[in-house]
Amino acid sequence: MASVLNVKESKASERTVVVAGLPARPWSDLSTIVKIHFQDIKNEGGSIEDVIYPTRTKGVAYVIFKEQKVAENVIRKKKHSLAEKFGPMELTVSCFCEKVFSSVKAILDLSVFRSQVVLETLVMDLQRKIPALCFSPLDRNGRISVQGSFVAIKRLKEYLLLKASFPLEKNRHFIGEGKKGNRQSPRRSLQRSRTSLESLRSSVPETIRSGEMLVLDTDVFLYLKKKIELYESTLKKFHVLCQERVDGEITTICIKNAQGGSLPNSEKIVKEFIEKYSHSLHFELRKETFVLEGKNDREKINIKLACEQLRSKYLQVLINFYKTHIDIIGSSSDTYSFKKEVKKLIRQKVR
Repeated sequence: MASVLNVKESKASERTVVVAGLPARPWSDLSTIVKIHFQDIKNEGGSIEDVIYPTRTKGVAYVIFKEQKVAENVIRKKKHSLAEKFGPMELTVSCFCEKVFSSVKAILDLSVFRSQVVLETLVMDLQRKIPALCFSPLDRNGRISVQGSFVAIKRLKEYLLLKASFPLEKNRHFIGEGKKGNRQSPRRSLQRSRTSLESLRSSVPETIRSGEMLVLDTDVFLYLKKKIELYESTLKKFHVLCQERVDGEITTICIKNAQGGSLPNSEKIVKEFIEKYSHSLHFELRKETFVLEGKNDREKINIKLACEQLRSKYLQVLINFYKTHIDIIGSSSDTYSFKKEVKKLIRQKVR
């Protein structure tokens, strides 16, 4: 079955449109019918490079045009319909966005490393190792803001967790590199290393050291947990427990065998399953956001009520309510239609 990953790999996201409203059951010649429709000049169409159908999302196809301008014209055309043997079908056409969760911001507390290394030196080391990240100035409490792609943030967190759980000798070597010119006696320095290491180890969840650990984008994790039934059923099947820690836009999952009844290598199997599934979701999910900041109480209430009203209609859409905004997460076609309907409901209430 074709996947949205085909679009990503083709580097043609700006020339791709998402077509929703097709029959849930795949038909052998439907991709040809879709291609004919979107090649027609009457439909603002043009030359097509490829049609991806069926896809992982039922009733959705990806149409890749040879020119970006044609894709933009097709999206601007408000109505698209097919009248073939399937009966009349009203299609929803929206743009394809390759990077949904492209920018992630995290707040790090590096104070746990203070007794091991000069924090400014640590930050410089991190900047060299992961140049794709943007670091804010380090404050006096050891906190620093970091922004970048999810993949880069994930590398950063895994690197710091590794630093925190290093064996004593490696930690001592790392301290020596970071504190050149420190004239403490070897005995005293070693004692500080041991004390600091114990403190660091106590700050790392026990599950990380005895089980399996992985880092996910929070939006992807919440969708996986709340909308994919396979997540909970897999945990039960392999008799494992998950300790989930949400740190803003990053979520750390610690997987550990439950007492008794656990299968061999169950932790590793579950980790691989979650990694694989979340990777797929990362490329297929889209996120729309309603900003609440700056709006009066009535406007905020109208937006929230509209989202609640549409919840039962869009069962595959995850709605996350926050004080400052509301996130809508789902397939490209669902989030596009959901936001469009919310705006329509709000306009009706204002009249």
